[in-house]
Amino acid sequence: MTPLVLIGGGGHCRSCIDVIESTKFYEVFGIVGEIDGDSKPVLGYPILGTDEALSGLLQDYPMALITVGQIKTPELRKRLYQMVQDNGGTFPVVVSSRAYVSGRAEVGAGTIVMHGAALNVGASVGINCIINSQALVEHDTEIGSHSHISTGARVNGGVSIGEGTFLGSGVVVNQGITIGNNCVIASGAVIRSDVPEGTQVRGEWQ
Repeated sequence: MTPLVLIGGGGHCRSCIDVIESTKFYEVFGIVGEIDGDSKPVLGYPILGTDEALSGLLQDYPMALITVGQIKTPELRKRLYQMVQDNGGTFPVVVSSRAYVSGRAEVGAGTIVMHGAALNVGASVGINCIINSQALVEHDTEIGSHSHISTGARVNGGVSIGEGTFLGSGVVVNQGITIGNNCVIASGAVIRSDVPEGTQVRGEWQ
């Protein structure tokens, strides 16, 4: 199995570890994250150092995954992704053994598809995305890089979602809708018409 360096040691990291362990393709080498006097292993995996240690680690273990979560802004995940690239690192595509990804779908480097998620025929997902547990990305939908499709979201066919956008838990996006870059769609929202770039949505959008 290929060793992975994980970047970020919080709750999302723990969920990612569970997905990684299910794949049988990758094994967690350790975690880069904040260190304090109470730093402990995460699900048994050691904290290897802070961001400053990353360049040295990537020389020996070049494959990394960003395991910081994303809600309000994608900027931290984008910065860490660029940091790995600048230091010669590479990124896997991690798909849970309990997810479905069509052989006619495309998934970008550094993206994780978590337990119970489904990407159907013709779906396209950019780099460094989170397709979270039980999310559905239907046929011919495009998800921009550095986006997070959260737990239980339903993105119907022919939708286009821009870069850096967050869809909260249980969001429903109607067929053929376009959502711009850097939007935040709150949990439970129903999207019935196009959403301009940089918009924050709560409730129903039509």
